[in-house]
Amino acid sequence: MKKEYAPSTDLIPTPVVLVTTQGTEGHANIVTLAWVGVVNSTPPMVSIGVRPERHTYRLLKERGEFCVNVPHRGLVHEVDVCGTVSGKDTDKFALTGVTPDKASRVTPPLIRQCPINMECRVAHTLDLGSHTLFIGEILAVHRDASILDEKGKICLEAFEPIAYCPGVHDYRAVGEKIGWYGFTKGKMP
Repeated sequence: MKKEYAPSTDLIPTPVVLVTTQGTEGHANIVTLAWVGVVNSTPPMVSIGVRPERHTYRLLKERGEFCVNVPHRGLVHEVDVCGTVSGKDTDKFALTGVTPDKASRVTPPLIRQCPINMECRVAHTLDLGSHTLFIGEILAVHRDASILDEKGKICLEAFEPIAYCPGVHDYRAVGEKIGWYGFTKGKMP
């Protein structure tokens, strides 16, 4: 198979999240991000990549807090709107109809309709070029009981989180189980 080389962001797919922030003047904002990921276990940390020209960037710098809200496939319309409209002049909660809920450890609100919410405090920032990486320590996690199995573990099939495919600009639902960690143990040649 012939392969071509060109530098790009072809790590496909990437998780899609709705990040909430709130500046010191009190207005909450929502942004759709796909440049996100878990970066540490103890303490638990997540990273988000944000362009400096974004309204969210200023709010992150002002308060140093954010919430990562994991949407389900039924919120794909709201996800797209929050990624294409600026929160500088628009109340995205009012525009999309999603409901803000009070967080327990940070100022920015949670999004009620998202089955997983993570409250984060910025621990580190790294300017990378087009984006700044904000690494947040996860202070609290909220999980909707409807997405948990009988052992209290998250069941992806119960809510189908959204993934984004850079380059083709598609949103995809995640859900089908095709294996599990360690399923090959003892089966390798």
